[in-house]
Amino acid sequence: MLGWALTFLIIALIAGVLGFGVVAGTAASIAKVLFVVFLVLFVIGLLMGRRGPVA
Repeated sequence: MLGWALTFLIIALIAGVLGFGVVAGTAASIAKVLFVVFLVLFVIGLLMGRRGPVA
């Protein structure tokens, strides 16, 4: 998930440098959404924690 967010961020940066404003804005928005989803899943994973075997 984080890899996809970074990919769209790089696409947004390249499109912004080349002057493609709409493409850069769209890619940046997608990157933001994916990063937030990654953070939520990461926090949920931390809160759940590693649980030992139930014996």
